[in-house]
Amino acid sequence: MSEQQPTAESAAPEPMTTDNAPEASPETLLAAAEAREGALKEKLQETQDRLLRAAAEFENVRRRMARDREDLLKSANERLLKDFLPVVDNLERALATPGEEGPLREGVKLVLKLFADTLERNGVKAVSALGQPFDPNLHEAIGQQESAEVPENHVMTEYAKGYLLNDRLVRAATVVVARAPTARA
Repeated sequence: MSEQQPTAESAAPEPMTTDNAPEASPETLLAAAEAREGALKEKLQETQDRLLRAAAEFENVRRRMARDREDLLKSANERLLKDFLPVVDNLERALATPGEEGPLREGVKLVLKLFADTLERNGVKAVSALGQPFDPNLHEAIGQQESAEVPENHVMTEYAKGYLLNDRLVRAATVVVARAPTARA
């Protein structure tokens, strides 16, 4: 019969285990255990830090998505509002024309009131400009006119109201601003 030759696996020394390890001093074992414990604590701390950062990042993403969703809803409402404002302007112009009181005029008043109430319920406010100091953040000046009655740089004529949606300007008021009369020679 043939004798088996030792293979590389069987010739390799056995790994050291606690069963076949030479006797180590308690101090050496304690130092090794403390080193392993320190490494494990460090790894645990790193893992906890990564977990906290991931949780914070998740919370930031959640908040950002909620804010983006809210902004999208607001901008969608803003586009719709901009489309309806000319309708409100024309209803106001219709009521501003001289004419007899009658059922048609009453109907226009009711429709305008319905529009105004609906806009108000949805966070829309009209910006009053007439007689106010000119504010380029709220008013769009289309001209200036000399006036002795209206203080300089105040709105003397309003052609179209301005509107705010949730305290954000949607449309500036279209106005004419007063200027001081010039001295004539």
